[in-house]
Amino acid sequence: MRHRRMMILALMFLSAAFAGKKKSDPDTEVLELPKDPPMVAVGESARLVFHVSPVSSKGLLTAQTRDALKAILKANGGAPVIHIRAFVAGSGDLRRVPQIVSEVFSAKKMPLPSVSVVLAGALPMEGAQIVIEAVSSAKKLVNPNGLTFIAATAPDQLPAQLLSVTCFVSSLDGANALAARFPGAAVDIVQTQRTPSRSDTRCEAVARGGAGAPHLAFTGTQVAFGRDEKAAALAFQRLDHELTAAGASQVDVLEIHVYALSDRLGELARKVRASALSVVPFEGVASLDGSFAIDAIAAVH
Repeated sequence: MRHRRMMILALMFLSAAFAGKKKSDPDTEVLELPKDPPMVAVGESARLVFHVSPVSSKGLLTAQTRDALKAILKANGGAPVIHIRAFVAGSGDLRRVPQIVSEVFSAKKMPLPSVSVVLAGALPMEGAQIVIEAVSSAKKLVNPNGLTFIAATAPDQLPAQLLSVTCFVSSLDGANALAARFPGAAVDIVQTQRTPSRSDTRCEAVARGGAGAPHLAFTGTQVAFGRDEKAAALAFQRLDHELTAAGASQVDVLEIHVYALSDRLGELARKVRASALSVVPFEGVASLDGSFAIDAIAAVH
C-alpha cells in the first residue's frame, strides 16, 4: 500500500513538472525566408520619380544598405518603389542586397521592387559601400508627356533639364564639379573600376517627354555565365522571356544596360544584341562565374 502511494505521488510530481515546463516553453516560431524581388516591375510612366541615396561610411554593407533604403523611402514620402539599382563598392557580398531589400519592404508590407546590383570600383566617400538609385511611383502625375531615357554619353552631350543622371567615371576627382552641372536632377557618380584601363566619363540620364507608353517595365540584373557567344545569348534570352511575361516585346525595349567586366566582354554583348545597348565596364557582377550583367527598361503598351 505504501509502495502504491509512493508510485502515485511520483506520477503526480512528474505530471506537474511536465505541465509546468510545457506552459513555460514558448511556441516555436517558424520564420519565413524573405521572398526574392521580382525580376520585372512595372510603373506608370506619368508618375515615376527618381532618387539617389546619400552615401555613408557608417557600418558595413548591411547597415549601409538599410540606411540607404530608409533615406529613399523618406525622400519619396513612402511611395511605392518600382525599381532599385545598387552600386556596391568594397568586399561586401552583392547577393545580400536583394535579400535586404526584400526584408525591409516586406517588414513595411510594401510591394517588392525589381533590383539590379553590380560591383563598382569606388564611391564618392571613403568607406562608402553602397549607393542606391530608386524609381518610385508618385501619387500625382509628374510626367504627363512621358519620359526619355538617354544612353551613356559624354556629359556635354546631355540636355540641361534632366530628372536623373548617372555618371560612370574612371576617377572620382572632380565629382562635385560634375554633379553641379546637373542642378535639379537626382545625380549619382560612380567610379566603375578600381584600376580602369583608360580615362573616361560617360553619363546616362532621364528627361521628361518623348516616350508615349503609359507603362514602363524595369528588370533586375540577368548575369551571363561564361565568356562565349552562347552564354551571352542565353542571358539576353532570359531577359526577353521576363519582359515578354510583363507585356513587353523586344521591339519595346528602350534601353539595355550592360555591366561588362572588360571591353572585350562588352563587345561580345554588342555582337549578340546590337540595339539599345549602353555598355559600361564594371568591377564585377553578382556571380564569380559571370562575365557581364544586363538589365532593361521597356515600354508596356
